[in-house]
Amino acid sequence: MKRILGVLLLLFIFNACDDGDLKVDVIDFSDVDAVKCDQKDIIYKIKAAEMLLLVMPMSSLPTDETTVNNPLVLNISSTNKVIYRQYNGTVNADNICQDPPSATPIVIEEWTALTGTIQITTTAVKSVDANNATKITGYKHNIIFKNVTFQKPNGNQFYETYIFGDYTKPINALAFGFDEEVDKSTCVNDNRIFDFSIGEAFILDVADYASLFENVVTTAPRIRYISAANKLSYRLYSNTIGNAYFCATSTPATPILLQQWNAVDGVPYVSGIIEVTTTEVIGTGFQHTIRLKKVTLKKGNSNFTLGDNYLYGNLITSP
Repeated sequence: MKRILGVLLLLFIFNACDDGDLKVDVIDFSDVDAVKCDQKDIIYKIKAAEMLLLVMPMSSLPTDETTVNNPLVLNISSTNKVIYRQYNGTVNADNICQDPPSATPIVIEEWTALTGTIQITTTAVKSVDANNATKITGYKHNIIFKNVTFQKPNGNQFYETYIFGDYTKPINALAFGFDEEVDKSTCVNDNRIFDFSIGEAFILDVADYASLFENVVTTAPRIRYISAANKLSYRLYSNTIGNAYFCATSTPATPILLQQWNAVDGVPYVSGIIEVTTTEVIGTGFQHTIRLKKVTLKKGNSNFTLGDNYLYGNLITSP
């Protein structure tokens, strides 16, 4: 009798382990790059006959760096979808990005995420030149699914943490299309020096304009530091900008300010340095050459640097 009970117990255990709800399938795209469809808000990964899809508005992706341990969190929903598909043959982008999608190969199994969250940690991607100047060329989004439950044909499957991986969204780097000649603002009682290039403005406000740009030839550069008194900002507008915009008594409705990057306060002898060298130009006046050294500009949590030695421009003043 004991032997019969033992056999029955083993049969029960084996049958329980074969329950469809307990079967665990492995989906692994860790070695596959994430790509976005050109015309659709779909980020996907393809591996032979398998595809993993993240369908969400691309406007939801951060356009700034996220802070440490503070990712953007989105709920999986009808707007933010996670889907796994298996096909009966090798797939490519046409099976999801083309409209209408390619009819072959055929989907033979599909999992749809029912619940869970999408966590996105974003960092800036930068290029660096020989002067140690950086440009932001894109944003890398590290995407993780947390506490996600997939509905499968043979039952549900749960992942406490599923690493989708990185998707990098390129952006157009700021143009900085300025020349070497800068102008003094013609606004009344304004100690502003500016450079304009179509919709770009690079503005330096200094508290002690008279002493910094004194008409005396320098033997050593005059030094100031970025601070509340000496401010530097880069602005990008929706259309051509000019001095009249800044001289207006109230901010004009157009063009629209799209971006503003403010220089970080300097550290004496280390960073955020404004350097002015003055020479005499016979028959013209004095030329003040303005250089910015180790200056960082910041917007939100993102920043870029102008490098070790950036020529802001030359200011000509009358004798």
